[in-house]
Parts: sequence; C-alpha cells; structure tokens
Amino acid sequence: MIKIVKYFFEAFFIYLFFLIAKILGLKLSRKLFSTIFRIAGPLIRSNRIIDKNLDIFSKNISTDNTNKIKKEMWENYGKTFIEYIFLKKLRNSQTDIVIEGKEILDKIFNNNKPVIFFSGHFANFELMSMEITKKNIKLATIYRPLNNFFLNPLMEYLRKKYVCSNQIKKGRVGVKQAIDFINKKHSIALMIDQRLSEGEKINFFGKPALTTTLPAQLALKYKLDIVPVFIKRKEDDSFVMKVFKPIPYTSLNDKLDTSNKINKILETMIKDNPYQWIWTHNRWK
Repeated sequence: MIKIVKYFFEAFFIYLFFLIAKILGLKLSRKLFSTIFRIAGPLIRSNRIIDKNLDIFSKNISTDNTNKIKKEMWENYGKTFIEYIFLKKLRNSQTDIVIEGKEILDKIFNNNKPVIFFSGHFANFELMSMEITKKNIKLATIYRPLNNFFLNPLMEYLRKKYVCSNQIKKGRVGVKQAIDFINKKHSIALMIDQRLSEGEKINFFGKPALTTTLPAQLALKYKLDIVPVFIKRKEDDSFVMKVFKPIPYTSLNDKLDTSNKINKILETMIKDNPYQWIWTHNRWK
C-alpha cells in the first residue's frame, strides 16, 4: 500500500511537471529542469554510489572533475527527463541531430538485413532509436518498463508513438519477441550499460560487473553484425549521434569474448563523455 501511494504522488508530480513544461516550451523547460535536477538530484540519490562508480572509473580523478561530472550529469538528466514531453517536436526536427556515420545506416537499410545496435544511457538516449527509425530501418527496441505503473503507460505511449513503434519488454518473453522480429528482418536495439541480475560477470573498467550477453548471443546465433551507437548533447542542446563501423559476425568468437569486446567499446564511449552518462546506477553491485 505504501508503494502504491508513493507511486501515485510520484506520477502526480511528474505529470504536473510535464504540464508546466508544455506551457513553458522546450527551451525554458530545459533550463528549469536542469537546475532542479542539479539541486535536487544529490538529495534524492545517494552520492555514495556515484562516488564508488567514479572511483572504479578512474582512481586518479580529481575532486574538481568529479564535481563537474556530477553537476553536468544531473543537468543532462533533467533535460532528458523533460524532453520526453517534446519527443514529437524532436522527431519532426531536421536540425537538432547531426548523424556521423549516416552512410552506415544507409547501407544497413539497403542491405535489408538485421543488425544488433547497442549503446548506453548517454545524453538523450531515446533519440538514437528515433533517428534509426527515421532512416526507415525496421527496428525493435528492448526496454525496461518503469516500476511506477501510474507513469509507465504514458512512457510506453511516447516511446511507441515517437521513438520506435516496436517496443520489447526485457526478460525471457522479450527475448522470444526479439527473435520473432529478427525473423521478420527487424534490427534490434538495446542498452547494455545497466546491471543485469541474470547476466554474466564481465570486466567493466577492470572490475567484474553483471552484464547482458544478449547482443552477443543474437549476433552469433543469427549471424548478425553488431553496430555501436553513441550520442552526445552539445552546449546549445543539439545532438551529435555517431554510428560506428559494424563489427562483422564473422569476427566474433564465443558470447563471453564478444560481450567483453562490447564492454570495451562502451568503456571508450564513457571515457569520451563521462559528463552525460548516468552514474547513479549501482553497476558493480
């Protein structure tokens, strides 16, 4: 009962925030909620987890840089949160996102053969799948539903309407759905940077972390290339999305070796932009 009440009030305030944002518009909402998250975030989420994660990331990181990472992470978090209510505007925009490696997406479309896209929770991570579908690539994305059942229906609606119409809930049933989509020549997109209780312990910044091996398993079983994707928010709140050269399935060994390669690529992405990755998850629990 306590959890239901908590979820109700949480959803109430989020819906209220979304209403305020629609009134203010995207530009002012980004400024307002980046400030709110920068101030309120550290009061809600424990700094202990963030500090532990940053210590694993780099033993030599300075206090000033640690504070800068925390500050910019929370500001990006606030902007990403409020951008959900503006996904239609972002989808229709022709100027907010520049794609590096567009020719790779064009080739995937022309080949009409599925691939496995993977990334992490950088900048506004939802926009990566959105841009892939805008290139007319048939896509299904794997996601984790929100625990809050008052809020989750809205988020699922927004994702299906403006990000990718084919949404797969993570889990065993989701794996079967992913296979069905692959058989229908759909590519699969998923985030690999969160702790997965049923995953394998694979080194991540030198320390074992429970990691999904699903990209490797799907690529090996169905002979699919793996395509890393990265996104970065610029100072003017436009984005640069980078599509990396595909990892051909012919170069893959077993699932653990492949998953280790994927983790190494993710590490490079985080090193390139630690300020817009979500450090609040207990990744090495």
